[in-house]
Amino acid sequence: MQTLSVGTRISYLGDLATVKFIGAVDNTTGTWLGVEWDDPSRGKHDGVKDGKRYFSCRIPNSGSFIRASAKVLCGVSFLEGLSSKYIESFHGTNTQEKVILGSSNGTIEVEAVNLDKIRGKISDLGRLREISLENELIARPDSPGAIQRTCPNIRGLDLSRSLLPTWGTLAKISQMLNGFLHLLELELNDTLTTWQQFQEIIPFMPKLRAVELGYNRLSDLSGSSSPETQIESLNFDSNELSNWSSVWDNLGNFPHLERVVLASNRISEISVPQYHQRITRLKHISLSSNFLNSWQYIDALSLWFPSLETLSIGANPVVDKSRNSRQFLIARIPSLTVLDAAAVSAKERTDSEIFYLSYIAQHHIFDCGTNLRETLRQEHPRWDVLCQKYGPPDNLLKRSERSEKLSSKLFEVKIQRIMGCRPEESADIIPLRVLPTMTLKLFRLKVRKLMKVPPQHGMTLWIKMPDEQWFELGTEGDQQDLDWLGLEGGSQVACCIFST
Repeated sequence: MQTLSVGTRISYLGDLATVKFIGAVDNTTGTWLGVEWDDPSRGKHDGVKDGKRYFSCRIPNSGSFIRASAKVLCGVSFLEGLSSKYIESFHGTNTQEKVILGSSNGTIEVEAVNLDKIRGKISDLGRLREISLENELIARPDSPGAIQRTCPNIRGLDLSRSLLPTWGTLAKISQMLNGFLHLLELELNDTLTTWQQFQEIIPFMPKLRAVELGYNRLSDLSGSSSPETQIESLNFDSNELSNWSSVWDNLGNFPHLERVVLASNRISEISVPQYHQRITRLKHISLSSNFLNSWQYIDALSLWFPSLETLSIGANPVVDKSRNSRQFLIARIPSLTVLDAAAVSAKERTDSEIFYLSYIAQHHIFDCGTNLRETLRQEHPRWDVLCQKYGPPDNLLKRSERSEKLSSKLFEVKIQRIMGCRPEESADIIPLRVLPTMTLKLFRLKVRKLMKVPPQHGMTLWIKMPDEQWFELGTEGDQQDLDWLGLEGGSQVACCIFST
């Protein structure tokens, strides 16, 4: 087994880890390895045993002690892994060989001739352009110039789940990296590569166009930028990025960047950009499976990327809680041509924008009064543009005409006034007629006004369910329609008023 040291990357029974401690552990015999697992769920503690700290982990409870044994693998060199993956040993014969078809589960056997000749062609590593060494446990470089001589034509390289200890050390070995002068694609998923380490690599890969850095626990992208790079696509899938401005303060320095994947991170808000922060060249972004919960962030997204064509944004609260989310997204982002992998046709855009105009009008008719336009401009920045494009919706007729048209859609709910924090039966019931398309936020404001709740008092709303249980209408549903929330004619709502 290769000599181990603190910082060595290892594979143990198929799981990857970094050695953080080597030595004796109190009340035990022999030498132990303290390791931090790449998969935190594999760990049992964070380097503390019996109250004594032996090492520290970046992720709580991702550490363990294991014995140094033959089960601990320290990896292979780049060319060793390459040969193992792409070179099959010769059988030393030109005669027929029996080959079992892999898709037949061993039931079909055929005879083939001169397979060694075919093996010879495949084993010519100099012909390789796309190389995948994922899970090959690459841990170290080779002798100077060896990679360039062996495989000078590499264009795509996957080093995911490798055991390389430091990319900084690797980047300094120019003899190795000279073999990557023509590399176009690089995959470093699940390698714990940091943003700083990545930036040390790319100067040696001047033609690099696409990079994957998924599953690396990246929480920020701070550090020096690389304005000379030709990179067009960056994939940060399943990391821990949360600060939107910090991310784009760094990515904004990539002059050719057109596509960014930020799916499955921790982004919960998108700030409105300053004019100099707007990135006109970016056309494709994935933000699915984050924590965006407000339409104002979608409006901000459109400002950040005025040329945005492709957007993936499923599995965000703002999308999941609205049955009309696709229409709203299309109407709010005028440059979109593909949304969540589905093309946006010219007809769909027209229909979505007209629907959005109509929805806004219904959304505001009861509470905005003479301040309609000012309120609309704040909550719906595209209102004026869409009105110029299609004309004002029919809902903006005189109030008397509107009331006539809407009266057939109104339904009545029964509001109970309760002094206290929890709902209870009460004879104090006031009827209220509302539109099914009204949001819970506007409904809450209307109830507060109807019940004359003082500003210094708190108020919660509860709906009585069919099983006679009360369910609180929390503020997280404020952008949902009343009919989506289950309110209908005859629904009982408790308005609980309390001192704050």
